[in-house]
Amino acid sequence: MLWRENVEDPEEVPRDDWERDTLNSKYTAAAGVKMMLYLSFPVAMFWVSNQAEYFEEYVVKRKKEIFPANESKQREELERFKQFIQMEQAKKHE
Repeated sequence: MLWRENVEDPEEVPRDDWERDTLNSKYTAAAGVKMMLYLSFPVAMFWVSNQAEYFEEYVVKRKKEIFPANESKQREELERFKQFIQMEQAKKHE
């Protein structure tokens, strides 16, 4: 390798088969690792996001915060709304 330092253009020096194969295997290994990372990351993210047990507790808690359980009040409102709609429909059909 020391004799290559004296050459102005290292590309002019012919490489032997062992050196060429070593470089190619390093680049191939690096490309393989890179490809595995590129492919495994989205697959892993898809798998994690589809695991319901990881998010179920959070979703239920958040849903209760956003929509508190006031069943009696909600039922009364729903019944009034149903009556209102029924009255409106009866007026249209008369």
